[in-house]
Amino acid sequence: MTPVWAIGLMTGTVLDGNIDIAMIRTDGEEIAEFGPWRLAPYPPDLAPVLREAMSAAATWNFEGPEPAIFAQAEAMLTRAQGEAVNTFLKDEGIPPRDIAAIGFHGQTVLHRAPSGGQKGATRQLGDGELMAEITGIDTVYDFRSADVAAGGQGAPLAPIYHAALLRKAGAEPGSAVLNLGGVANVTWWGGGEKLAAFDTGPANAPINDWVVRHLAGLYDEDGRLAASGRVDEALLARLLQHPYLTAPYPKSLDRNGFTAEMAEGLTLEDGAATLTAFSAAAVGKGLDILPTRPERMIVSGGGRKNPAFMAALKDRAKVEPVMAENAGLRGDAVEAECFAFLAVRALRGLPIGFPETTGAPQPMTGGRTARANREQ
Repeated sequence: MTPVWAIGLMTGTVLDGNIDIAMIRTDGEEIAEFGPWRLAPYPPDLAPVLREAMSAAATWNFEGPEPAIFAQAEAMLTRAQGEAVNTFLKDEGIPPRDIAAIGFHGQTVLHRAPSGGQKGATRQLGDGELMAEITGIDTVYDFRSADVAAGGQGAPLAPIYHAALLRKAGAEPGSAVLNLGGVANVTWWGGGEKLAAFDTGPANAPINDWVVRHLAGLYDEDGRLAASGRVDEALLARLLQHPYLTAPYPKSLDRNGFTAEMAEGLTLEDGAATLTAFSAAAVGKGLDILPTRPERMIVSGGGRKNPAFMAALKDRAKVEPVMAENAGLRGDAVEAECFAFLAVRALRGLPIGFPETTGAPQPMTGGRTARANREQ
């Protein structure tokens, strides 16, 4: 297949108020070219609605009718992201007809991994039909449901793209990529189609929530709070006994699998320090169960901008973290690029989930496609 241009959209569970927009040219197997990208801010009235939807989702927990707030949040989110795409294309001077597809992940509000023979469940807010209508571009969405319905975790979906990134960067087999969003996920690439991937534990979500709870901002800017606090080593040791951390993969987490409550009773600074140390040490436990333990690891996602987190990875996870940019990659764009890549794979009927990554029974295709009126 001749590579085509696609746009990926991503908003993580950290709720940082940004829409990640990125273009790549790809055939869904290799990356031919990186295009423009940006972080586009959400309208200020959207974040409170998304927080309310996520809170309602936790209470709902897949029991009974969906909370009414979901419909409002989904419409607002889709319109905000659709208008952001239109502005992005206009600013870049790119006509919509030049884009083969949008990969629209939507906003995860609840994710439950399979357990004890029971299938998992997942819910992302995002109206693909409305996105296609707003942008005039075919839109692939609802990437996770088919994998979950087949008995898989529905996450992580990034590994097949991470492997393509590692190949493009000229990495050796045995290399790994760590993404630090609300949750941390790692991809190990063993060469060819050999992959291992899973959520290692929390990343930014509990730290951010801790800071918000103390009215100290939206996140620990530059890791200053963690750097000025002291890790409660006894508490950290207890937290690291959590069975999830050493459970075999495939495995995945909801944003609220590990919460800010872990630091209850600590000061603002000590809590930030302890939660940061825990997220980093959890990565280390994840690296211990990979087929081979990497000595260096490319780090993407918002957590890479936190010097305290990066230092904790070196100290607590015993790995040398390499900023994505130092490997020739775009750390803020990786997740959005991933969904552009997955959209093209979906259009081609190629798998996006695998037994070694999501735990699906066989390689699984995924995503639904909303066709646009291409008269624009």
